[in-house]
Amino acid sequence: MMLLNVDPSLIDWSRAQFALTAMYHWIFVPITLGILFIIAIMESIYVKTGDPEWKRITKFWMKLFGINFAIGVATGIILEFEFGTNWSNYSWFVGDIFGAPLAIEGIMAFFMESTFIAIMFFGWNKVGKKFHLASTWLTAIGANLSALWILVANGWMQFPAGMEFNPLTARNEMVNFWDVFLSPVAINKFVHTISSGYIVASLFVVGVSSWFLLRKRETLLAKRSIVIAAVFGLVASASILFTGHGSAVQVAQKQPMKLAAMEGLYKGGERAEFIGIGALTRDKKVNDGKDAFAFKFAFDGMLSYLIAFDKNHYVPGIEDLVNGVPERGILSAQERIDRGKLAINSLRNYKQALKNGDAELAAAELKVFEENYQHFGYGYLEKPEDIVPHVPLVFYSFHTMIFLGGLFILMFAAFLWFTMRNKIETLRWRKPLFWLGVLGIPLGFIASEAGWIVVEVGRQPWVVQDLMPVSAAVTRISSASVQITFWVFAVIFTALLIAEVSIMTRQIKIGPKKGE
Repeated sequence: MMLLNVDPSLIDWSRAQFALTAMYHWIFVPITLGILFIIAIMESIYVKTGDPEWKRITKFWMKLFGINFAIGVATGIILEFEFGTNWSNYSWFVGDIFGAPLAIEGIMAFFMESTFIAIMFFGWNKVGKKFHLASTWLTAIGANLSALWILVANGWMQFPAGMEFNPLTARNEMVNFWDVFLSPVAINKFVHTISSGYIVASLFVVGVSSWFLLRKRETLLAKRSIVIAAVFGLVASASILFTGHGSAVQVAQKQPMKLAAMEGLYKGGERAEFIGIGALTRDKKVNDGKDAFAFKFAFDGMLSYLIAFDKNHYVPGIEDLVNGVPERGILSAQERIDRGKLAINSLRNYKQALKNGDAELAAAELKVFEENYQHFGYGYLEKPEDIVPHVPLVFYSFHTMIFLGGLFILMFAAFLWFTMRNKIETLRWRKPLFWLGVLGIPLGFIASEAGWIVVEVGRQPWVVQDLMPVSAAVTRISSASVQITFWVFAVIFTALLIAEVSIMTRQIKIGPKKGE
């Protein structure tokens, strides 16, 4: 059985530690996912044309990728260990499903990536051009396959499928691998997330190239790199617009509280607004009667239209989901909590009846449990308001992501347009454009991290949506030990980040080798 009466500080510090590790890890991952394809495209042009300048450009970006990859691996390994050290109840409860994609990732994708990356770096003069090119493409594919299996696992946490609960072991067991793998949430999440990584990588290449143009160095490398990265970034932006809409539809269907938090929607209804710009009312609480916004610029009916192509579509708000809307078939949070506690007690009674050899009572208790299992996770919550995530953090993160995403499209278009017309070096306002390109590097990471905040904070209090809250997932260990490791990791990860930035900037300043 899962834990009750857990120290709240243990929950908070365990969440903080995992969030710290995940957010540092995601600093390195997007560049890896995207720049490998950019490098593969550049090398393909080199193999096709035989132009040695393209080889030099390829090898330069490959060096920067190598620096990023080496440091990024360290944070990823720690993440997987934390499932066992800090979230052992979670690992026990759903490990049969969650562990499968992660195992495949390690066995197939990571080994594939690790094998061909050696040829990519050290095989320039040892294997043929086409074999080396194939190794570069396979490294890129391997890295993205790693992301696929990890994101399948995360997608399952957003929408659990392909499983059955075993009341004898109190574990969820996989019954259909393909329901897990081909879940529309998982597939959409994978494409959306890697597209965001491609945008970050494209911004990185454009930013470094802009720095070269500001310094009037390596102009040919910079312009060629800008063209490849800008096209790649625009294609990724088109993908992220399409999959972003798909994500919104799925969130509306499967995680309505997250959608309500994203839009600061406390009172739902038909013709739900999409907030263009807005500021939430400070200290707004559920059912306090306050207006949700201090000010807002909203589009009437657009949220309803975006998720259902119908301006009159009903969208539940935060208070609707807390209080319930019987006429809409929405149970109150309190009723779900009560049914969840009934399920927990029935499971306990079922096991005791089996132990006592009372088959009739066991069957009766199992029936009650099965009737209320969909509310099982709610039984570990204390009050209805516990189902509400941190609304301001989700709302502002979501709208920051949206704003920056639009800015990036304009940036890619401007850089591509002026570079292709051979005007990038003669523009009157070229310096502000180049500095915007450089600034795009940190802005890309901000947008990407904001996206993850929306995904993960918006899902709270759930580790597995509607099935397992964080309070039931943690390992019962000393809160002090988690605090200590939090600060140890914070120091180590910060040192690694400083090291990467230092090594990366030094390599950029050196630039590509002549005649390489």
